[in-house]
Amino acid sequence: MAQLLVLSSAPGGGAVLPALELLSHRVRQIPAEPAQLVNAPSADVVFVDARIDLVGAKSLCKILTTTGMEAPLVLVVTEGGLTAVSTDWGVDDVVLVGAGPAEIDARIRLAMGRRSAEQVSSRISTSGITIDESSYSAKVHGKPLDLTYKEFQLLHFFATHPSRVFTREQLLSEVWGYDYFGGTRTVDVHVRRLRAKLGDLEQLIGTVRNVGYRFNVYEDDQPPVPAPSA
Repeated sequence: MAQLLVLSSAPGGGAVLPALELLSHRVRQIPAEPAQLVNAPSADVVFVDARIDLVGAKSLCKILTTTGMEAPLVLVVTEGGLTAVSTDWGVDDVVLVGAGPAEIDARIRLAMGRRSAEQVSSRISTSGITIDESSYSAKVHGKPLDLTYKEFQLLHFFATHPSRVFTREQLLSEVWGYDYFGGTRTVDVHVRRLRAKLGDLEQLIGTVRNVGYRFNVYEDDQPPVPAPSA
């Protein structure tokens, strides 16, 4: 049984998807207004009513996707409204208002399954570190790391290129970009700060003397052997 949230501003407040009433899912319906989203209840799937106001529904979908909502979005439309829907709406699926309970139930399962798979694929776990690409966050043994955006980018780059040695110039180019005019010293500074935040796992970022740095990967999360700092 899933928690479903229906966003609708249709007059009368009637059921947006009548077939939902024939299913065992828990359904909450609130006005489709940005102000209502602040205290909106949590949901496994969010349905957006686009039967009447396609323009308003599209704007609401964009707000929901840009604010980082994790639940999949399913758009409820009439057959005529299908022609207006495109990828830039940011929805996960579309369902016709007259869809039967079996179809709606299947779409709920598929939407939840796809989103769960996407969330798993966006995470990198290695040597005690977990990196979540979708939320730009990282954890060490389950504890959140307080990283700046650039520190996160550097850690992410290292973790996605394990055991490979990079010079400071290469790191500067890959993480900071070709248009960055600062010197390679900024790489050393960020590595030092990142190591300090990694604590006991600081030596995951190893120094290759006279060359640069590499991300050390250890089997079974065994602690790395201490190495000289930069």
